[in-house]
Amino acid sequence: MQIADLHIHSKYSRATSRDCDAPHLEFWARRKGITLLGTGDFTHLAWRAELSERLEPAEEGFYTLREECRMPADGAAGAGRPRFLLSGEISSIYKKNGRVRKVHNVILLPSLQAADRLAARLEAIGNIHSDGRPILGLDSRDLLEITLETCPDAVFIPAHIWTPHFSLFGAFSGFDTIEECFEDMTPYIHALETGLSSDPPMNWRLSALDKYALVSHSDAHSPQKLGREADLLDIPLSFGALAAALRGRGGEGFKGTVEFFPEEGKYHLDGHRKCGLCLQPVETVAAGGRCPVCGGKLTIGVLHRVEELADRPEGFRPPDAPPYESLVPLPEIIAACSGVSAASQKVARRYEAMLRELGNEFYILRELPISQIEAFAGPAIAEGIRRVREGQVELAAGYDGEYGKVKILDEGEIQALSGQMRLFPGEKPVKKKARASLAGMKKQTAAEPAPAGEEKAGPLAELNPEQEAAAASKEAVTAVVAGPGTGKTKTLIARIAWLLEQGVKPGQITAVTFTNKAAEEMAGRLEACAGRRRARAVSVGTFHAICLHILEAAGLSVRLADEAASRRIAAEAAAETGCKWTPARILRAVSAVKNGLEAELPAGLYKAYNQRLQAAGYMDFDDLLLEVLKRFEKGEMPAGACRPFTHLLVDEFQDINPVQYRLVRAWSREGKSLFVIGDPDQSIYGFRGADSRCFARLQEELPQTKVVRLVRNYRSTPEIIGCALPAISRNPGGAGERVLEAQGSAGGKVRLLTAADGFAEALFVAKEIGRMVGGMDMLEAAAARPQVRSFGDIAVLYRTHKQAELLEQCLSAEDIPYIVRGRDDYLLDPAAAGLTAYFRWLLDEKDGYSLHTALTCLFGLSEEETEAICTDGTDRDTLLRKAEETDGAAVRFGRCTGIYKERAAKEKPGRLLENLAADLELAGNPAVEKLERAALFYTHMDAFLQNLTLGAEGDISRSGGKTYTADAVTLMTFHGAKGLEYPAVFLCGLRKGVLPLERPGQAADIEEERRLFYVGLTRAKEELILLAGKEPSPFLYDLPEALLERGRASEQKQPYGGKQLRLF
Repeated sequence: MQIADLHIHSKYSRATSRDCDAPHLEFWARRKGITLLGTGDFTHLAWRAELSERLEPAEEGFYTLREECRMPADGAAGAGRPRFLLSGEISSIYKKNGRVRKVHNVILLPSLQAADRLAARLEAIGNIHSDGRPILGLDSRDLLEITLETCPDAVFIPAHIWTPHFSLFGAFSGFDTIEECFEDMTPYIHALETGLSSDPPMNWRLSALDKYALVSHSDAHSPQKLGREADLLDIPLSFGALAAALRGRGGEGFKGTVEFFPEEGKYHLDGHRKCGLCLQPVETVAAGGRCPVCGGKLTIGVLHRVEELADRPEGFRPPDAPPYESLVPLPEIIAACSGVSAASQKVARRYEAMLRELGNEFYILRELPISQIEAFAGPAIAEGIRRVREGQVELAAGYDGEYGKVKILDEGEIQALSGQMRLFPGEKPVKKKARASLAGMKKQTAAEPAPAGEEKAGPLAELNPEQEAAAASKEAVTAVVAGPGTGKTKTLIARIAWLLEQGVKPGQITAVTFTNKAAEEMAGRLEACAGRRRARAVSVGTFHAICLHILEAAGLSVRLADEAASRRIAAEAAAETGCKWTPARILRAVSAVKNGLEAELPAGLYKAYNQRLQAAGYMDFDDLLLEVLKRFEKGEMPAGACRPFTHLLVDEFQDINPVQYRLVRAWSREGKSLFVIGDPDQSIYGFRGADSRCFARLQEELPQTKVVRLVRNYRSTPEIIGCALPAISRNPGGAGERVLEAQGSAGGKVRLLTAADGFAEALFVAKEIGRMVGGMDMLEAAAARPQVRSFGDIAVLYRTHKQAELLEQCLSAEDIPYIVRGRDDYLLDPAAAGLTAYFRWLLDEKDGYSLHTALTCLFGLSEEETEAICTDGTDRDTLLRKAEETDGAAVRFGRCTGIYKERAAKEKPGRLLENLAADLELAGNPAVEKLERAALFYTHMDAFLQNLTLGAEGDISRSGGKTYTADAVTLMTFHGAKGLEYPAVFLCGLRKGVLPLERPGQAADIEEERRLFYVGLTRAKEELILLAGKEPSPFLYDLPEALLERGRASEQKQPYGGKQLRLF
């Protein structure tokens, strides 16, 4: 039986040990028990020269190290003589099917001469001299073709196929199928390298991989790491026999693999290392791909990607699958069973002694009887090896670049086992310090004063002085003016946690947000801070969600009118009163009146609308708040209704309208504390009645209000802040009040580019995003400036939804994944409105207006047919009987209802909509496709429909493609972007007439439009690109020239790292 490690690196690769030379590699191969060792880096001229000098031919295609070059064998008793074979890894970074692809491949060659020939071919294509693992702008398919043309006997293996950034199936830049990558050359791929973060069972879940040999190698960058993973072979020693063993599953002589525990790999699960958060794939999807703690983008792990592509359940094993073993390196076992670090001298001594006396590492780990190990190394290490062999270990999975951890023995077990006998003959036992000494040390330490800056603990531990003053305010009313990026949400969470620490019961705290997504983020961060039980007892939600809960808790059955129902009722009211207004105009005016604003309405229209709304059993969006406000102001709420508002916190206070302001005052009237936080400079909902003077009004009405200003910006570079402050400076709020201090290091200038028209602008954005996400290897991706970004790092903002159309076209043409946030016109399309109405009725038989909309808009019934079928009621059974008695469109309605009446509450909304659209021949309808893609973010239809009704601008998202991907560019309006942040941000359409927005017959609110521009600018963390037209927005003239880099959007700069080379 041979053990083979065929993917390693030499000292000529970046970030490798200087000991990665032939003598050290051969020496450690002996110690490990490796029979066949790849040379690595065959493309590098100096490495090939060194190998030619130090290796001598052995069997066909194999080499041994010359005797005079071998290092003394002072360990690994009875070790054989390892064979070398020529190998190397090549990084291919190229564009295919409109996307940047980054794939690594391992090539095995039968001779030094073959390596010379292939290196000569590749040298004509790109630079193969600067790195042992060269980066080529060469399609993997073409690399395979060149390899086989040059050396037909070569073995070509896609490397670590699940690594997120650089692999065949990588989540960020890989493919969904092998065929998509290698096209007509796919039949020449016979083996796939699973990588450290996956094992054979994970790969068995893809039936498409059944015909391939699943191989495992160490990808070692230092000799000590050899054999972390390896192949088990039983073959004659020849390159031909090796190639035959790797020629697909069932290759002659391929006996399986030795594996890392995949959880040890640093990209096994999803997560965010900065926040210490590790998530299962289902949790990532539920979080929308964003960190619940900080809102940042989550790194998608290998298991998530396997789940996306798998067509088999977990635990499936093909009948002809070869065996595998999961092992832990011997030094790590010694350390885990001794309670010391694996890098300690104590472990090194024990490791050397075991190799010297017992044999090579693989023999000890795999074959040596446990009794012999115990006789020499003691019961603790023997027990540790036994547990590893049997898989009896505890695993903490790796994520986001953080290696996973394996726990073999706990401290008590180590002490119990170690106490039985000394570990090694002649080793003196370590003297334990007396327990009294330890107690004395603890007392002395406790008496010492805490170092400066460390006295804070608990919820205030990580706050700056201003944030702490706000979070720990003991005043009855606290108003926090928090500029962008100053830690507003962090302060709000700390405030709640501080209240809990002070003994306040969670049920006495309510936090009000403006979007459902903000509420979800706040709840997630609070849970991480205060624990699940207490966090879930705190009431967190939007004004509308909280009011809906209050009314339902009071026993009121609430049916909310969606936009389609509201428009239909508005049209009926207009017809009744002879009004010629459109339904949209009527609803805007009615909402304005309900929210306490001045609006002119034709006589009788307001009353007619409300009467029809009530007759249909509906409340509209505004009625939720008005009904609760009426009950609180008139004292109609039951006893205890004010208890959740004992301590009231209001986020985004600058955006509340008059009704919401009255609600805040009513809720807090009997409370103990009111805490409001926001930024008057980010008040952007004046058209809904929001007033940036709300902070001043609160201070006038409650003079005891304590005001705290947060001025330290932790989000954006000084250059971005240096542009944002002048942009808002013309608005009221003098220099003494408006302070924003960038805390980060300097970055690049803000780019201000001119585009000929909207299409040129959209095309530039798509091309620029393509450059942002490609062009570097794993090391350069972290070190380059500007850094290579993932799609999820990028947001594209615009003033109106209509501007998104060209952007979507260009992003789709470039195969760039994206999501669109915000309310689109597709929701008003008759087919889309009919679909949502139909499922609303299926979930609520009494919803007559939704039924009417579905029958007319979706099934094509006339008004007369609709009235006839609904005469006896709207319950399903009655309607199905009626449908059977008629013909035409009603028959199709009956047939669909019979199919979907039970499925509506059980299946995912995306599948339901897709199936029903196909049944009704609506597949291909653009609005329906958008609706289906919006439904991808939900698992239940009722939640999807409720969010369409209650969700704010930023709460509604749809995928740009047929499937959801967590790593996608975000497209949204300036309004929808408020409260969010991204490393790179494009602001599009900064043209005269668009910003400030000019509408016919309506004067622009210049101050609010300027605040909107300010919001857009301050979404960017590191990179900000402004796109203007020939007639730029007047706001751009306020930006300091010294902080701008001007150019034209048509200028296409080469990607960092040089131009991409093509084969033909």
